[in-house]
Amino acid sequence: MDINIPEVLAEVTLQCERYEYALVNNQVDVLDELFWNSPHTLRYGATENLYGYDAIAAFRAGRPSQGLQRAVLKNVITTYGRDFATANVEFQRLGSAKTGRQSQTWMRTPQGWRVVAAHVSLLG
Repeated sequence: MDINIPEVLAEVTLQCERYEYALVNNQVDVLDELFWNSPHTLRYGATENLYGYDAIAAFRAGRPSQGLQRAVLKNVITTYGRDFATANVEFQRLGSAKTGRQSQTWMRTPQGWRVVAAHVSLLG
């Protein structure tokens, strides 16, 4: 299996950058687009467990739009072949001393790269 094929890594990196921009600017439509529209998609958040695209979209629609700014401390993207990737981000919310971690599993779908599983946690 080929790891980090340059053009595939570039594709996933672009989508991860789109996600980060949409996240801190509360562009819910882009965030919804980038998650796989499937009941198999899941997102474990810092305070919630969401199973299925509909639950994730409902959470995003109801989430406060304040306090989303963060600094990315480290971002590790790895692609496996041409259709599968992981992205792991270490971040710090602006104005907070806590460090957070975000893990995403990406899959190439007919609609493009989509997050199929995600996990967000904060270090104490």
